[in-house]
Amino acid sequence: MVTLRALCPDDAAALTRVYSGASIRHTTGKPLTLDQAHEKIRAALARAAETPRAQWSWGILAADEMIGLISLRRRTPSMGTISYILREDTWGHGYATQAAHQVLSVAFTAGLNRLEAMHHPDNPASGRVLIKTGFTHIGTSDRQADGGTTVPYQVYALQNS
Repeated sequence: MVTLRALCPDDAAALTRVYSGASIRHTTGKPLTLDQAHEKIRAALARAAETPRAQWSWGILAADEMIGLISLRRRTPSMGTISYILREDTWGHGYATQAAHQVLSVAFTAGLNRLEAMHHPDNPASGRVLIKTGFTHIGTSDRQADGGTTVPYQVYALQNS
C-alpha cells in the first residue's frame, strides 16, 4: 500500500535516491544532486500555491519511506499529463500503479477530462502501469535524445467517463 503526500524540504535526500541508478536511465541519465533536489522541492511548493493550479507533485511513500515521485500537470483547461519515477529497488511491487490510481481521482476532481502519459520504448514496465490504471495506448511521439537521434516514445490516454 502506498500513500501520497506533498513534498517537504526534508525530502531532498530521499529524492536524490529516487533520481539515481537505473531509475534515471530513460530520463536525464544524470543523478539529481542535493541542491537540485532542494530546487525541485522549492518549485513544487511554489506551484502548489498558484491559482489556478497547473501542477501537483507528491512523494510516493511505502511504509512511511519516500520511494518515488508522481506529478500531474495541467496542459490545457481540460487535459493533463502524469509522470512518475520510482527508486530502482522498489520496482515490481505495484507501487506506481497504486500511486497513479490515486492521482486519477485528483485529476478528474480538478476538472481534467483527459489524461496522457508516455514512456521510453525501452521501459515497457511503465506502459504496463498505465494499462493497469486504465490508459489506452494511442501511438508514439518522437522525442529528441542525446546526439540528435529521435526516440519513439509510447503514448497513452485516458478519458474521464
